[in-house]
Amino acid sequence: MKTIYLTALTAAVLAGCSGNPPPPAWKGNAGSALASFSDAYLRGESGIAATEFARARAEMASTGRPDLVAHAELVRCATRVASMEYDTCPAFEALAQDATPAERAYAAYLAGRWDGLDAGLLPEQHRAVVASARASDGKSVLAPIADPLARLVAAGVLMRQARIAPADMVVATDTASEQGWRRPLLTWLGVSLKRAQAAGDTLEAARLQRRIDLAGATPPPAP
Repeated sequence: MKTIYLTALTAAVLAGCSGNPPPPAWKGNAGSALASFSDAYLRGESGIAATEFARARAEMASTGRPDLVAHAELVRCATRVASMEYDTCPAFEALAQDATPAERAYAAYLAGRWDGLDAGLLPEQHRAVVASARASDGKSVLAPIADPLARLVAAGVLMRQARIAPADMVVATDTASEQGWRRPLLTWLGVSLKRAQAAGDTLEAARLQRRIDLAGATPPPAP
């Protein structure tokens, strides 16, 4: 799965050396589990996601390093924001004092706490999101972001702040659809449905409802 900043940061935190001896097993195990968690969560596979996150957290906790566990919690928080599920990220906040300045800045970005935010601590694509949203020049904020998960995280942040443009709602919906990420797709379709209903566009509302019904349906049992 392609990665956003947090998964890229995971790679940096968890990367082993290229020569001998091989890196400790926990590093590869934790990185794999975090990636599996994000994908499963976005696909709506909550049970698998919970199992994979618990595995990743346990691997990191085995080092006795709270900064690594804080990182795992930030990955979980960002994945939820990508699904437009918002909270204060309490599990990260409990460990924030041991997190890096970049991680604390990212947590503030996810929470919409942009006043006084040092955008230079964010990865490039998210620095651009902050700059574009502040400029309010009407240009798409999400289109330049190549990574689909980073795009959805940015969409979730902008939606949280009521700064997202209608065109970028379409970008977010299309991104979730292309990736088969059922959880954010259903949320974005629901947002579009409410807009269509408010505008009195019954044809568009019916089309969106058909998509919601299809994406949200329980798969039939295997023959």
